[in-house]
Amino acid sequence: MSDTGDTLRLAALNYHEFPKPGKLEVRATKPLANGRDLARAYSPGVAEACVEIKADPANASRYTSRGNLVGVVTNGTAVLGLGNIGPLASKPVMEGKAVLFKKFADIDCFDLELNEPDPVKLAEIVCAMEPTFGAINLEDIKAPDCFIVERICRERMNIPVFHDDQHGTAIVVGAAAKNALHVTGRRWEDIKIVSTGGGAAGIACLNMLVKLGARRENIWLCDIHGLVYEGRAEDMNPQKAEFAQKTDLRGLDDVIDGADLFLGLSGPGALTVDHVRRMAPQPIVFALANPTPEIMPDLAREAVPDAIIATGRSDFPNQVNNVLCFPFIFRGALDVGATQINDAMQIACVDGIAALARATTSAEAAAAYQGEPMTFGADYLIPKPFDPRLSGIVSTAVARAAMESGVATRPLDDLNIYKAKLDASVFKSALLMRPVFEASKKDARRIVFAEGEDERVLRAAQAVLEETSEQPILIGRPSVIETRCERLGLNIRPGRDFQLVNPEDDPRYRDYWTSYHEIMKRRGVTPDLARAVMRTNTTAIGAVMVHRGEADSMICGTFGEYRWHLKYITQVLGDANHHPHGAVSMMILEDGPLFIGDTHVRVFPTPEDLAETAIGAARHVRRFGIEPKVAFCSQSNFGNQGEDSGKRLRAAIALLDAKPRDFTYEGEMNIDAALDEDLRARLLPDNRMEGAANVLIFSNVDAASGVRNILKMKGGGLEVGPILMGMGNRAHIVSPAITPRGLLNMAAIAGTPVAHYG
Repeated sequence: MSDTGDTLRLAALNYHEFPKPGKLEVRATKPLANGRDLARAYSPGVAEACVEIKADPANASRYTSRGNLVGVVTNGTAVLGLGNIGPLASKPVMEGKAVLFKKFADIDCFDLELNEPDPVKLAEIVCAMEPTFGAINLEDIKAPDCFIVERICRERMNIPVFHDDQHGTAIVVGAAAKNALHVTGRRWEDIKIVSTGGGAAGIACLNMLVKLGARRENIWLCDIHGLVYEGRAEDMNPQKAEFAQKTDLRGLDDVIDGADLFLGLSGPGALTVDHVRRMAPQPIVFALANPTPEIMPDLAREAVPDAIIATGRSDFPNQVNNVLCFPFIFRGALDVGATQINDAMQIACVDGIAALARATTSAEAAAAYQGEPMTFGADYLIPKPFDPRLSGIVSTAVARAAMESGVATRPLDDLNIYKAKLDASVFKSALLMRPVFEASKKDARRIVFAEGEDERVLRAAQAVLEETSEQPILIGRPSVIETRCERLGLNIRPGRDFQLVNPEDDPRYRDYWTSYHEIMKRRGVTPDLARAVMRTNTTAIGAVMVHRGEADSMICGTFGEYRWHLKYITQVLGDANHHPHGAVSMMILEDGPLFIGDTHVRVFPTPEDLAETAIGAARHVRRFGIEPKVAFCSQSNFGNQGEDSGKRLRAAIALLDAKPRDFTYEGEMNIDAALDEDLRARLLPDNRMEGAANVLIFSNVDAASGVRNILKMKGGGLEVGPILMGMGNRAHIVSPAITPRGLLNMAAIAGTPVAHYG
């Protein structure tokens, strides 16, 4: 083995062994900290749940984890790439499958490796486990045994049973083939299909293609013994026999001529360069054997340059990967209490996956696969596994199909709400941002993005147009923006979908520089300098646009230092009613949001500044449907130290106390006292705050910024912001680390008129 191979092998083994063996663990979802918890979790309280389930079995989904629990079952007789290695050796694979369920669809799993080679007995064991699980995923069971196991389980069990090697592969192949036909202008009923591989996956794929419209008489199935034909006796079973052709032809070489689609689920070398040349023009080659496909893509493309190629490997375009399917088909099935996964649900899954590939690429998927082609076409037939939209789109399609086909025992009232919930589970900010997005839809505000050529801004502009009623305006060079939109697979274009300001040549240039000069002429800015600024400084250009009423708000800061941007915003947009008095960031944590201020604006705020920051932060917190509880944080606890920070915070509280306030505030105190009600009560029993604070105001920007960054980098926090306060929502400065989703969130915030702040 090469040094590289040794390194990869050791890395894989270390991954499985450290820091603790395996890839799964069981965690409690309810507290168990005292006798009261124990009495509810076990005896005597547990009996109440048992009685309810006895009275109505459907209550098991209310009082236990069964409704979100899948059993991943194998006997290890056909492990991908390894063969019949037995149940124990297959356990790492099954644990991996369980991890994928959890990662991509938040489904809990038990992996069950059963030492039972007899398919009937194996099926009986699986059937006996029905009370434990909401669904069963059969995995890596050899053909034809897998057909027997699945048939028996489906007949006897009243929960979904899905053999992923068969149907999962078939669904993803179906989606890829559907889009390949779309790219080449073919129709299902017209194409000739040649397949190698008569195993479970191969047969399931052919059955799926028939369901999608392919004609059985146009399908030519070959296996290790040659063509499957009528009258053949060697290595036949009923599943293969359904594709037997009445012909004198006997092998792949005899039937490949004129084939539109080659479907390989066999082994390396099954398809030759000559075979590809003999296929129909612009052939579709799905060489899915792993780890070495039936033909390597470079050889197939060398033979026919416009061939459309898919493999099972991640290092080539169009990877047919079951993870595009199984987490989401189970998610939809579980959520409606489906009794089975039927054809309608599988076809809905095909359609959802295929449609997503044809849609604009998500920014999150593009970030996970940097450098790979992400525009729908010959090299992008199916979406990437880390596309976060899969859950909402595919699971919702499956749930709808289950309801419409009559197999849902718990139909959903509103599929739009269901999809929004799934999206919120993927995008951590979605649920908290919902009130802001709803408010932003009421007004079609014009948002100008200063750094319009940035990829993140372009992706955000696409999302703004798709998800809000706002009108993006981009500052940048038309040729650059046009080229980048095409390269990124975005369907937005300047002039058609959004307004563009070209710093190098814009008809409004004179208006802009004269406006800027008028504002700045007594602050040392000459006409020549004003002209230069309006040619080079996109932040200043955006601010002038807002000043002139050509935009309602601006967003800048994807590169550069915060206060550099702030200087130009303050110069142009600052007046008696508008001055920046702080920035607040919402950090979305596992146990809820926490707002941090002032993270950027005032280095050493005065008591007046601190009070103003608290008032502004409270107003912004309410935009998210949250009642603000503000804690002024310091090294001092309620006057026990006399340092500068404590004095300024105490003075700020005194200023707030001078007038009635509509929000709760307390301090000065340590962060732990702010977040721990019991500790705070020991320090000051009659303090005026209940529960944990959700807004932390610090005495200097270093402390606020440090806490914000620690929460983001080490605490798993997702930042929404920073939100610039005091400028009437006319300008916001983001940080260079912002994502396209973060820019979309900021656009929604900017898209709400200040009158809606509450």
